[in-house]
Amino acid sequence: MGTASPKRAASFVSKHSPLTKRKSNAPSRKKSKGYYAKVKSGSGTGSKAGGGMTAKGVAKYRKDNPGSKLKTAVTTPPSKLKKGSKAWKRRKAFCARSKSWTSERGRAARRKWNC
Repeated sequence: MGTASPKRAASFVSKHSPLTKRKSNAPSRKKSKGYYAKVKSGSGTGSKAGGGMTAKGVAKYRKDNPGSKLKTAVTTPPSKLKKGSKAWKRRKAFCARSKSWTSERGRAARRKWNC
């Protein structure tokens, strides 16, 4: 009646299904694990507050992920940044998109960026 054997159907599905996982040679897009500055207790501000990736962590991430444009935080106080500069724009964009971050790490990162 036109039905395929279960053995044959299973082999066809496993090889050609879009749901099967394929191993790729692309680099991992996961963030480096051990290179985040520790969140310090107290009410420190800026880089003294901790949070975010360290320069060493960013360097390792960029090495592990060729073509990455990841950069460290803009920790310069806003009053010292020239309005319209690249750093000023990066800081403004980060502060705008991280407004809703309420976790301890998120708050520390926002303090580091002077948001």
